[in-house]
Amino acid sequence: MIFRRSFLSLAIISGVRHSAAFRPASTSSILRNSMTSLASSTKEALINCPSIPMYDSTNHPSIGFGTYKVGFIPASASSAVAAPSSGTVERTAEECVSDALSVGYRFLECAEFYGNESEVGKAIAKSGIARKDLFLCSKVWTTTIEKGDEAIRAQLEKSLKDLGTEYLDLYLIHWPVPGKHVEAYKTLEALQKEGKIKNIGVSNYAVEDYKELMENGVKEKPSVNQIEINPFLYRKNTIEFFKKEGVLLQSYRSLRDGKAFENETLVKVAEKYGKSPAQVLGRWCVQKGFVYMPKSVKKERMIENAQVFDFQLSDDDMHDLDSLTAPDAFDTFEALYRKCVNRDTSKDGSMDGVEKDITSD
Repeated sequence: MIFRRSFLSLAIISGVRHSAAFRPASTSSILRNSMTSLASSTKEALINCPSIPMYDSTNHPSIGFGTYKVGFIPASASSAVAAPSSGTVERTAEECVSDALSVGYRFLECAEFYGNESEVGKAIAKSGIARKDLFLCSKVWTTTIEKGDEAIRAQLEKSLKDLGTEYLDLYLIHWPVPGKHVEAYKTLEALQKEGKIKNIGVSNYAVEDYKELMENGVKEKPSVNQIEINPFLYRKNTIEFFKKEGVLLQSYRSLRDGKAFENETLVKVAEKYGKSPAQVLGRWCVQKGFVYMPKSVKKERMIENAQVFDFQLSDDDMHDLDSLTAPDAFDTFEALYRKCVNRDTSKDGSMDGVEKDITSD
């Protein structure tokens, strides 16, 4: 309902008005014309989206398209963050990513674990978009991290081949596998020097994991830490720590998988601005200075999710959204962290080596 109001108001802004002199043949033609205009303006905004400098002054796009569960659902996808799935998919990753590129997304967030990089590569090849105009990020999975240097190197080569590129703009350690992630990061440092990776970083690192990394001989600070960030999991102390360190934060589950779209506060703010709940969540993320990475298998949602650069939330509304994190959200996060750092490794299901005290908020 909110999206319809937002859409019709945009149709009016676009100049589609009823008058005695001009009456469109049908409401559907109004919506069709408005959709075309809206898609065009969204594409321009995406291609020319603001960038955020990483600590080495390299620019990172402020918005990108996430490819997790796009065209493929990994066997060990966490049930803690997703409803049980039949394993079926609506569309292939190639189809979805082709749509994402066509509507203007130029940053693609990929991973070994996602199991769809070859399909992503097909979409890139068919798009005809120059490599220099894309920002490609991938992540190395826990099983490969556990195996060490040679396996990480082999996986990078596979990702490069699958994506059809000679280098990655960003390569991340997917989870801080206990006893293994520091050496894995050092391999990334070496690969960066070899020119196969422009920037390196981490994902799902708690403050304590980062400190362990920096205290054990690494030479290059992570450019990025990719963690879950949204108003329903707003870990202020963790976020402030990484900001002070100069580590850019990528936000996954920015839209909380659509599970909070009916939240009373979120709906109220959305109605105030004539926007959808997804657009408000995306704007909150952008306004906070996080990299926003929405995902969808539906083209119309890809467009909707990207419409976050044409309005600004007030300080009061930002404060109200900041306050949506319930105390038990930190407990849920901590349980998921403990479950995932050893996931799919030889220590899967155990707490062997897992940090017992982490900064959860």
